[in-house]
Amino acid sequence: MLEDTIFHKIIRKEIPSDIVYEDDDVLVFKDINPKAPTHVLLIAKKPEDFVSSIADLTDETAHVSLMLIRKAQKLAKEKRIDGYQLKFHVGKGGGQEVFFLHLHLLSQQSLGLG
Repeated sequence: MLEDTIFHKIIRKEIPSDIVYEDDDVLVFKDINPKAPTHVLLIAKKPEDFVSSIADLTDETAHVSLMLIRKAQKLAKEKRIDGYQLKFHVGKGGGQEVFFLHLHLLSQQSLGLG
């Protein structure tokens, strides 16, 4: 069982976040400490897709990382971003601060997300 994190609270709308995209599977919101003009986080919304880190993916949950990557790709394409970075931080040594699998999408180009 994944420990309750700030991302769980964001999904449940218990704490505010600057949401830029949401569907049944994924929530995308602005990073509170952006490292680029566009810096958003993508997280899975369904409890069965909750994983603490890339290091903890299994055959049953491996689809989660691809789902996040594909959503980031779609968002960037829709916003006509042609240059961006996708980052997974893995473990404390890799800079992971919240132990809930999330993907960073960063771009020097604005996504025009307000």
